[in-house]
Amino acid sequence: MAAVLLALAAGGAVQAQEPEVYEITIQEHRFTPDEFEIPAGKEVKLVVKNLDPTPEEFESYELNREKIVPAHGEISVYLDPLEPGTYPFFGEFNQSTAQGKIIVK
Repeated sequence: MAAVLLALAAGGAVQAQEPEVYEITIQEHRFTPDEFEIPAGKEVKLVVKNLDPTPEEFESYELNREKIVPAHGEISVYLDPLEPGTYPFFGEFNQSTAQGKIIVK
Protein backbone atom coordinates (compact mmCIF):
# COMPACT_ATOMS: atom_id res chain seq x y z
CA MET A 1 0.00 0.00 0.00
CA ALA A 2 2.82 2.37 0.85
CA ALA A 3 4.37 1.77 -2.59
CA VAL A 4 1.09 2.65 -4.29
CA LEU A 5 0.73 5.84 -2.28
CA LEU A 6 4.35 6.74 -2.94
CA ALA A 7 3.91 6.24 -6.69
CA LEU A 8 0.76 8.36 -6.71
CA ALA A 9 2.41 11.06 -4.63
CA ALA A 10 5.33 11.13 -7.08
CA GLY A 11 2.89 11.79 -9.93
CA GLY A 12 3.15 8.29 -11.38
CA ALA A 13 0.19 6.16 -12.23
CA VAL A 14 -0.12 2.60 -11.07
CA GLN A 15 -1.48 0.45 -13.88
CA ALA A 16 -2.80 -3.07 -13.55
CA GLN A 17 -1.15 -5.47 -15.94
CA GLU A 18 -3.46 -6.60 -18.72
CA PRO A 19 -3.98 -10.38 -18.92
CA GLU A 20 -2.44 -12.33 -21.80
CA VAL A 21 -5.00 -13.02 -24.54
CA TYR A 22 -5.46 -16.45 -26.13
CA GLU A 23 -7.75 -16.87 -29.13
CA ILE A 24 -9.80 -19.98 -29.82
CA THR A 25 -11.96 -20.42 -32.91
CA ILE A 26 -14.89 -22.74 -33.46
CA GLN A 27 -15.30 -24.01 -37.00
CA GLU A 28 -17.13 -27.11 -38.19
CA HIS A 29 -17.99 -27.80 -34.54
CA ARG A 30 -14.31 -28.05 -33.50
CA PHE A 31 -12.09 -25.85 -31.35
CA THR A 32 -8.82 -24.57 -32.83
CA PRO A 33 -6.42 -24.88 -31.19
CA ASP A 34 -7.88 -27.81 -29.32
CA GLU A 35 -4.90 -27.86 -26.96
CA PHE A 36 -2.66 -25.02 -25.79
CA GLU A 37 -0.50 -23.93 -22.87
CA ILE A 38 -0.89 -20.94 -20.56
CA PRO A 39 1.36 -19.84 -17.71
CA ALA A 40 0.53 -20.86 -14.14
CA GLY A 41 -0.22 -18.10 -11.66
CA LYS A 42 -1.23 -15.48 -14.27
CA GLU A 43 -4.64 -14.13 -15.19
CA VAL A 44 -5.52 -14.81 -18.83
CA LYS A 45 -8.29 -13.84 -21.22
CA LEU A 46 -9.72 -16.32 -23.71
CA VAL A 47 -11.40 -14.89 -26.79
CA VAL A 48 -13.62 -17.57 -28.33
CA LYS A 49 -14.76 -16.82 -31.91
CA ASN A 50 -17.49 -18.91 -33.48
CA LEU A 51 -17.17 -19.08 -37.27
CA ASP A 52 -20.05 -21.56 -37.57
CA PRO A 53 -23.63 -20.63 -38.57
CA THR A 54 -24.94 -22.22 -35.35
CA PRO A 55 -24.32 -21.33 -31.70
CA GLU A 56 -21.94 -23.33 -29.52
CA GLU A 57 -21.16 -23.34 -25.84
CA PHE A 58 -17.76 -23.00 -24.22
CA GLU A 59 -17.99 -25.13 -21.09
CA SER A 60 -15.55 -26.48 -18.55
CA TYR A 61 -16.36 -28.09 -15.22
CA GLU A 62 -12.74 -27.70 -14.07
CA LEU A 63 -12.68 -23.98 -14.91
CA ASN A 64 -16.24 -23.45 -13.64
CA ARG A 65 -17.21 -21.69 -16.87
CA GLU A 66 -20.23 -22.04 -19.16
CA LYS A 67 -20.94 -19.47 -21.84
CA ILE A 68 -22.91 -19.48 -25.10
CA VAL A 69 -20.96 -18.37 -28.19
CA PRO A 70 -23.47 -17.06 -30.73
CA ALA A 71 -23.28 -18.02 -34.40
CA HIS A 72 -20.66 -15.81 -36.09
CA GLY A 73 -20.04 -14.17 -32.71
CA GLU A 74 -17.41 -14.10 -30.00
CA ILE A 75 -17.13 -14.08 -26.24
CA SER A 76 -14.42 -13.31 -23.70
CA VAL A 77 -13.68 -15.62 -20.79
CA TYR A 78 -11.40 -14.37 -18.01
CA LEU A 79 -9.50 -16.95 -16.01
CA ASP A 80 -8.01 -16.18 -12.62
CA PRO A 81 -4.48 -17.45 -12.02
CA LEU A 82 -4.52 -21.25 -12.21
CA GLU A 83 -2.41 -23.97 -10.65
CA PRO A 84 -0.41 -26.23 -13.00
CA GLY A 85 -2.53 -28.97 -14.51
CA THR A 86 -4.83 -29.86 -17.38
CA TYR A 87 -8.21 -28.18 -17.73
CA PRO A 88 -10.55 -29.74 -20.33
CA PHE A 89 -13.26 -27.74 -22.09
CA PHE A 90 -15.99 -28.71 -24.55
CA GLY A 91 -18.87 -27.46 -26.64
CA GLU A 92 -22.03 -28.78 -25.09
CA PHE A 93 -24.00 -28.62 -28.36
CA ASN A 94 -21.45 -30.80 -30.25
CA GLN A 95 -19.64 -32.78 -27.56
CA SER A 96 -18.46 -35.51 -29.91
CA THR A 97 -16.28 -33.06 -31.89
CA ALA A 98 -15.94 -29.86 -29.86
CA GLN A 99 -13.31 -30.90 -27.31
CA GLY A 100 -10.18 -29.22 -26.04
CA LYS A 101 -7.84 -28.70 -23.12
CA ILE A 102 -5.74 -25.99 -21.56
CA ILE A 103 -2.42 -27.07 -20.10
CA VAL A 104 -1.19 -24.82 -17.34
CA LYS A 105 2.56 -24.86 -16.71
